[in-house]
Amino acid sequence: MALINPHVNFNGNAEEAFTFYQSVFGGTFAKVIRFKDLASDEFPVAAKEENKIMHIELPIGKMNKLMGNDVPEVLGKVNEQENRSKISISTESKDEADKLFNGLSAGGAVEYPLGDSPWGTYFGMFRDKYGIEWMVEFDANGNSNQ
Repeated sequence: MALINPHVNFNGNAEEAFTFYQSVFGGTFAKVIRFKDLASDEFPVAAKEENKIMHIELPIGKMNKLMGNDVPEVLGKVNEQENRSKISISTESKDEADKLFNGLSAGGAVEYPLGDSPWGTYFGMFRDKYGIEWMVEFDANGNSNQ
């Protein structure tokens, strides 16, 4: 079965964002590649972008990973307030939902408070302090309506 692994673009703070995500999810980065690691005559890298993240991966659970990168300035800025996408997390318990919702939403903006939803699950939605939108859901019946 195919897995969905979200990939998120940042404006130079990918490492900060992923360090924050790691503090909530735990784990160890599977990959951290900086632009300087790929620099060559064919792919020149400006000095001010050498240490920015070209690719980073944080495994989450047994099968999933969150990936991201910094967008080089030459490509322009990512609009952090636009609706880029939502990352949906299905949890195994209400306690896990509470932990992830409260941890990831710290410093962000709650769009739908975590609680019993009209469709019968324990659900919440927010935009984190980096502008990334998340949905957290626990379904005691093992279904997901996201």
